[in-house]
Amino acid sequence: MRQDVDPFARLGLRAVVNARGRYTTLGGSLMAERVLDAMSAAGRSYVDMFELHRRAGARIAELTRNEAAYVCNGSAAGLFLATLACATGPDDVAIARLPVLGDRDEVVIHRSHRMPMDPAIELTGVRLVEIGNVMRTEAAELRAALSARTAAVVYMAGDFFAQGALGLRETVDIAHEAGVPVVVDAAALLPPATNLWHFTEEVGADLAIFSGGKDLSGPQASGMILGRADLVDACFRHGSPHTRLARAMKVGKEEIAGLVAALELYLETDHDERLERMDAVVATWVDRLGALPGVRAERSFPNSMGQPVPRAVLEVDPATAGLDARELARRLADGEPSVLVRIRPHERRIFLSPDTLDDDEARLVVDRISALVTGRG
Repeated sequence: MRQDVDPFARLGLRAVVNARGRYTTLGGSLMAERVLDAMSAAGRSYVDMFELHRRAGARIAELTRNEAAYVCNGSAAGLFLATLACATGPDDVAIARLPVLGDRDEVVIHRSHRMPMDPAIELTGVRLVEIGNVMRTEAAELRAALSARTAAVVYMAGDFFAQGALGLRETVDIAHEAGVPVVVDAAALLPPATNLWHFTEEVGADLAIFSGGKDLSGPQASGMILGRADLVDACFRHGSPHTRLARAMKVGKEEIAGLVAALELYLETDHDERLERMDAVVATWVDRLGALPGVRAERSFPNSMGQPVPRAVLEVDPATAGLDARELARRLADGEPSVLVRIRPHERRIFLSPDTLDDDEARLVVDRISALVTGRG
């Protein structure tokens, strides 16, 4: 891209080669031309936003085998809206009373599911009721926490959160016995595409929330709330374009159009072929980088969020390689172009993810690491 039209260069920034993964801190994902075209076209027309939300929600529900869907401006906003929906239902009187909550002002969550994004739940005014500990949770603890004040149980899906928590199916069964809905935060749990209906249709959760800006490769400021029609309707009533509490979390017509296009494209994609390509990239990384002095390379699967995405893991011995993992990551980031990798604090390991790179960038990563380890970089 020419510097005179590159928005980052005009601000004195540079784009990076992202071997770290699909993170909000790096802008999520790159969008396909089909998605960008849909957003550009949406930006050239006015539209009734109430009807756009309804029609887009109906299309997304059809594609994902759910009763209903609502487009929000990210998964954290989805948590906020879903919590409000469970607290009030589609009751306009209860919604109009906000920010004063009614009797359902508690949300139950596993202690092992607490994370930096869960303040979006508390932002509604509910009180989080923790159950269990980071090692284990008993079914009786969930039953004891449920009461007439419980608006919902929020469940963080993914292998990262599995230790110490009840299984989702058991959680759903116990919550439903008490008449309490279950909201699944599945923000990063694509692939597989079947998760779009697995949590709701197959396991029975009432709502599931997905990011639009991660593996879907849609707009970063987009997300989907999928599931029970009455609760999705409540999300719609709380959210923009209504002038209610979630108006501040507005999603634009461009993001809605882009998300629908991204979802359609995602469900048309051959994900087995994608996995084969990623495995080939990782195999090349492991072969070439594992031959470097002081570097041990191996394939890791699944990734840190439990997604079926392979990664390469490099363990760096500074005595032989001439630099440790942190220094290698720093030099990669400081180079031209800047290459970003994932590194855990106080560890000697670097993680390389192939799903955010094209073939040229994948080769560049190998060349840059090889040059730095052999002293040529």
